Amino acid sequence: MNERNKYYVVTEKAVPEVFRKVLEAKRLLDSGRASTVQEASDQVGISRSSFYKYKDDIFPFCENARGTTVSFLLQMDDEPGALSSVLQAIASYDGNILTIHQGIPINGIASLTISVQIASQGGDAEEMMHHIENQRGVHYFKILGRE
Repeated sequence: MNERNKYYVVTEKAVPEVFRKVLEAKRLLDSGRASTVQEASDQVGISRSSFYKYKDDIFPFCENARGTTVSFLLQMDDEPGALSSVLQAIASYDGNILTIHQGIPINGIASLTISVQIASQGGDAEEMMHHIENQRGVHYFKILGRE
């Protein structure tokens, strides 16, 4: 039987500490602040074997997001200019909007599903999503997936 990898999107607080430390060790190596795996592992407080065990299985969500499509769900106030500010935020991070689906607002709250293609050059998906999540009037933000 051909076994396929399954991928999950979880928030940082759901990720075990050892995975976060492996990510930090990878950052230390990439930035040159550590020159060996042993040095990076020592700096973050994990064993070298833990680093090697998980290094290929954990990476930041947006590390490879450039040139891909990210879909997210948000709930926001149904007021003039609210959606426009979200769309401007996407454009300011070089996001290309592929689809927008907005349901009929209920009790002054609109639910939207937006798919955005992240520019292969210059787009910063993590910053864009953080910016949208913190827009005035946005009550709920959830990443649905990435292709």
